[in-house]
Amino acid sequence: MLLDSTISRLEAAADSGTGVRFVGNSVMPDGEPVYVGWNQIHDEARVVGAALQARGLVPGDHVAVLGPTSRELITIVRGCWLAGVASMVLPLPMRMGSLDAFIESTRARIRHGDAKLVLIDPLLADFYTAAEGDPPIESMASVMPGSSTAPGAEALESPPHDPERLVILQYSSGSTGEPKGVMIPDRVLSANLDAACEAAVLGTGEVMVSWLPLYHDMGLVGFLALPMTKGVDLVQAAPQDFLGHPGNWMQWISDHRGSATAGPNFSWVLATRALKRMKELDLSSLTLALSGAEPVDPSAVEAFVDEAARFGFTPGGVFPAFGMAEVAIAGAFPERGRGLQTDTVDRVVLETQRVAKPIDADDLEVSARRLPLLGKAVPGMEMKVVDPDSREELPERHVGELLLRGTSVTPGYYKRDDATAALFRDGWLCTGDLAYLLDGELVMCGRIKDVIIVGGRNVFPEDIERAVGPLDGVRAGNVIAFGMEGYKGKESVVVVAEVRVSDTSGGLDEIRARIHERTLDVCGLPPRDVMLVQPSTLPKTSSGKLQRGKCRDEYLAEELALVD
Repeated sequence: MLLDSTISRLEAAADSGTGVRFVGNSVMPDGEPVYVGWNQIHDEARVVGAALQARGLVPGDHVAVLGPTSRELITIVRGCWLAGVASMVLPLPMRMGSLDAFIESTRARIRHGDAKLVLIDPLLADFYTAAEGDPPIESMASVMPGSSTAPGAEALESPPHDPERLVILQYSSGSTGEPKGVMIPDRVLSANLDAACEAAVLGTGEVMVSWLPLYHDMGLVGFLALPMTKGVDLVQAAPQDFLGHPGNWMQWISDHRGSATAGPNFSWVLATRALKRMKELDLSSLTLALSGAEPVDPSAVEAFVDEAARFGFTPGGVFPAFGMAEVAIAGAFPERGRGLQTDTVDRVVLETQRVAKPIDADDLEVSARRLPLLGKAVPGMEMKVVDPDSREELPERHVGELLLRGTSVTPGYYKRDDATAALFRDGWLCTGDLAYLLDGELVMCGRIKDVIIVGGRNVFPEDIERAVGPLDGVRAGNVIAFGMEGYKGKESVVVVAEVRVSDTSGGLDEIRARIHERTLDVCGLPPRDVMLVQPSTLPKTSSGKLQRGKCRDEYLAEELALVD
């Protein structure tokens, strides 16, 4: 067996003397943290792997797993990999009201991914039942140690190393009718984990803290596969224990001396609010606070730094980064310890000429846009920016499509030759992101498909959403802006915002007027429409990302949950 195989890494990590500490009421019903060594998880995972083989699964097969964050889920993922079987960790339902859509998308993933077996947590058994054409469905408990249907660990037959064999089949959390499963073979996973560790200087003594969902690439690869294969201590919680009480995240870091953690932009906003009410924390151990998975808002990062500094956190710990499932997780990382660095550019020049013209950093009016530097490509990877039309490489500070190439790039989407063909051009992965380079570092601007062309300007919806979010009566992080064809075919802007009337916000008309004015400030033209909707109704993926396209569809179909 080659030294760099995933299985050999799991074997080595089992002897590292490290492990995972399960915390939070959802993972530990009695609320008390429990520490389990990777060696024990490994022994139990060998039982899982043997159980899968006893059911006729062979290396190269796929197993779908549906369950909340738990010791069992982690053990099953590891057991799949030990048996040479690819794991498909399925997203959980976001809202009970969308249960039909959840069942439809789950079945689509299971069938498209050719799952030979579906393992479901007993808590979710009533939500998904087998239909004609589905593979066998069993309880997760049936393959765990102690089950009468699980053989002993000694029955596991370790498969020969195959660098092209899939370890992970990662379906997009926003997939619906036409699922796209990112293929992560052994060689890609190993290369990216090595690259992430080198770029982030992750080493012995590290304690990683995560509540991220394990059906998302940041949670599964960045904060489970990495510590599980590298022998790093992990503190594992569940997303609901963070979302219900965001202060828990900071408490876990304080209690267990966490040194590295991660979350999308909205989670840092929630953590900042929680810190305002907290006392007697110690965040001095946290030296890598990664912000990724969605555009990084410098103002949100700085607000977190200001609050966290009271508890010993240093600004250098901020770590804005770029990643995507198509490279396993890590794409571009900054230097660890340097903190947030930004490039302040002229918004109008950026939108009209697609050039990042630097302006005075003190001029932070609406005419300026402040963009975080996300570091350089991780080891083994290259990146360049090209003109979206001519495909010619662009010089620094010129905005175009970001392309990636290297050892961490997926071979494509499972059984989606059309999507795979569109993903690559001349050996480069086309990300669909607009970006520019500055001294070799990546600066992201937005998604190509989301850009709104208004009056000859390329307006980025994130700018409108961030400008509207802080307004009184608007729920920050719950604003969507998108383009609509207007008069004489010209595109105009629609803003949809979740609102909550308070003593200071005024009525709905006043909130709508403020949104109207702020949108006019950002894009130079009044919005075509401002829609105010009920809290917790904007469409999001199962990982919490806003779905602009789906919101636009619901707007056209008049299906938005308007406030009264």
